[in-house]
Amino acid sequence: MRIRPIARADVDGLLALAQQAGVGFTSLPNNREFLAGKIEASARAFEERTPVNNRLYFFVLEDEDNGELAGCCAIEGQVGNEVPFYNYRLGTLAHSSVQLDLHRTIDTLFLSSDHTGDAEVCSLFLRPEYRGEANRHLRNGALLSKARWLFIAQFRDRFPEKVLAEMRGVFDENNKSPFWESLGKHFFPMDFSEADRLTGLGQKSFIGELMPRFPIYTTFMAEEARACIGQVHRHTRPALEMLKKEGLRWEGYIDIFDGGPTVEAYIDDVRAVRNSRLYQVEIAADAPEESISRWLAASTQLSSFTAAWVGRAPVHDTIVLNSTEAERLGVTTGDTLRLLET
Repeated sequence: MRIRPIARADVDGLLALAQQAGVGFTSLPNNREFLAGKIEASARAFEERTPVNNRLYFFVLEDEDNGELAGCCAIEGQVGNEVPFYNYRLGTLAHSSVQLDLHRTIDTLFLSSDHTGDAEVCSLFLRPEYRGEANRHLRNGALLSKARWLFIAQFRDRFPEKVLAEMRGVFDENNKSPFWESLGKHFFPMDFSEADRLTGLGQKSFIGELMPRFPIYTTFMAEEARACIGQVHRHTRPALEMLKKEGLRWEGYIDIFDGGPTVEAYIDDVRAVRNSRLYQVEIAADAPEESISRWLAASTQLSSFTAAWVGRAPVHDTIVLNSTEAERLGVTTGDTLRLLET
């Protein structure tokens, strides 16, 4: 398995991933024309043909055994510069009555664009057959998630101070969002899937136009909707745990539609960015394999960036690869790789 930049020829494979991702996966809409445009935007970013503050870096996880796309992930260089980036900020308002000697604090939701200009790690999806704890599938999710940090670390000057990730919110057994049913549907004359589709297609101006700009008291919402605030979809929990281990934290921001948490951190504080190091490559045909690959390696060229697990630890300033690993990563003796111990 290896991570590589998405190619223009991958449109059918990406569409298949979008069809499996389903409702609520806003950044991967089931729309071939839009996905082709996203691929083109990513290709132009890797070719450095777009402004650095408006770049989308999109990656796929490729199964080398059959050439299929097993998953995808992406990095938005900066959000909100062209299309508004909205979320709710959870706050508190205090009310008191001196005459009655009563004091109440009530949770509120404020419409916010506080993350404008931050980077975003997004669009992480892994096909169900590539998940799980068995054999080689064990580390596919980690490869998808962590490869993005090695890319950011290698090309640090292309990214701002902070990074965020929006996590998919809670849906019930009928695939409905309690948060949307209690709040969003009262302001948007459409169902969740349509609002989600429009947002995924980049049509976000209607959010600021239709949502109230005054604080929303959560006490007016249904109890099951309040319980969803800052909580994640059951399939999103592993991704959230990996982000938390890297140092991203929930600071009270949630998704407009499903109430899922937005986690964030200063990029230089992210564990994988801080701990990854550069090593020189040496190729040896008889390089021994370790029983468990603990080291993630990434190449250092922008347009041909590749990431994969390697079978042994570096020694001093050198990483020894066998010929298969070297071919997978597109490197030869004397080249440089960025490595992270996981």
